[in-house]
Amino acid sequence: MQQLETDYLVIGTGAIGMAFVDTMLDESDATFIMVDRHHMPGGHWNAAYPFVRLHQPSAFYGVASTELGSNRIDETGSNKGFYELASGPEISAYFEKLMRERFLPTGRVEYFPMCDYEGDKTFRSLLSDQQYTVKVNKKVVDATFFKTTVPSMHKRGFGVADGLTCIPPNDLPRTAAGYKRFTVLGGGKTSMDTCVWLLDNGADPDSITWVCPRDSWVMNRTGTQPGTAFFETTVGSFADNLDAMRDATSVEDLFARMEASETMLRVDPNVEPTMFHYATVSKGELEQLRRIKNVVRGQRVERVETDHMLMVNGEKVGAEPDTLYIDCTARAVPLKDDELTKTVFQDDLITLQVVFAPLLTYSAAIIAYVEANFETDKEKNSLCAPVQLADTPAEWMPSTLGNMWNSFNWSQNKELRKWTDQCRLNPNAAAIREGAGKDPAHKELIGRIRQNSMPAIMNVQKLIAESNSN
Repeated sequence: MQQLETDYLVIGTGAIGMAFVDTMLDESDATFIMVDRHHMPGGHWNAAYPFVRLHQPSAFYGVASTELGSNRIDETGSNKGFYELASGPEISAYFEKLMRERFLPTGRVEYFPMCDYEGDKTFRSLLSDQQYTVKVNKKVVDATFFKTTVPSMHKRGFGVADGLTCIPPNDLPRTAAGYKRFTVLGGGKTSMDTCVWLLDNGADPDSITWVCPRDSWVMNRTGTQPGTAFFETTVGSFADNLDAMRDATSVEDLFARMEASETMLRVDPNVEPTMFHYATVSKGELEQLRRIKNVVRGQRVERVETDHMLMVNGEKVGAEPDTLYIDCTARAVPLKDDELTKTVFQDDLITLQVVFAPLLTYSAAIIAYVEANFETDKEKNSLCAPVQLADTPAEWMPSTLGNMWNSFNWSQNKELRKWTDQCRLNPNAAAIREGAGKDPAHKELIGRIRQNSMPAIMNVQKLIAESNSN
């Protein structure tokens, strides 16, 4: 067994682990050992499907110190007119370059890929019997709390008859050409990406069956753009949401109001969505999805047979024998109800979580700044209250309130406020900083937000209480 020593032992070199260490390198003189099962940093991006792209602009993803992408506005495709969305390969290359060119050259980071953390500050190489034990002078950092999965990593939850082909979307580009009919299984963003990929690449919409167990509310990408060019749509979307929060009489009414202002969208305007997972789409993507008419809603597949799909409720849905089935049923964050959040700072353990939903890397960077610049766990935890990731429309409300309370608490500390205002991962700060004092219409929006924030919070607290009592 080899003995090592470091200030922080970081378990996981996914996006949040990388974002944490990146900020700590700037805010402290600490040393780090980073351990991960993958052969490259980037976590689940190592196993992502080849046509995956970010939901949100590249401009506020990754680590705080280093831009991702070229700050380009797309001129073609369904994202036309919006800031670029980094692809999976771009993101993997970004994290690999960060490790090679920023982290390791400092001499303060040691990196152990292809290693499995065994607990009790020990880890073992997956390629040999070499075991390491670490003397940790400060803290262990758990960057694996969310156990993020992608389709290629999960175990299929339904049966498939012999002779049929069911693949994860990872295999779609090299398999699709042999088929004329496609069935996409799943209702989340992965299934949306898969449907759009098929249509963008020439599939007939009538050749696609979409098994969508739950319809989802999705965020309009217009409201997630950085900088002053999109000030009125981005900051305006937040202002519109506050109006809806202030006036809503129920969860359904709240989302209807947000839909009316086009901050929230849905595929079928006649179907009330029961899911909200922060999926973000453009209207161009939504138009593509609406071309698919053969949608099986409200059901999950139990088994796929040659001539039908057997649903969990016993219903049979007809199917063709030459269909390619694409399994998009993996849930990105498969947390159980009893472990949705955990105290971030606990003695010699930091558990990285979301403190501004759904922005994981921004959250990890904030936690790092707080770790480096504040003293007690009590003070640190007061600034880093975990925000529960939403699963349903009703859970959007406490998630949004959590963001607002944390943002308020950050604003009360001069140095932390200054840091968040400058942090490139903060999706709102640049637009507000650059535009608030230059345009009367922008100033009016800021005033509207200030005026409506507290009434919105009070009304949503009431709606949460009513929702919990039902």
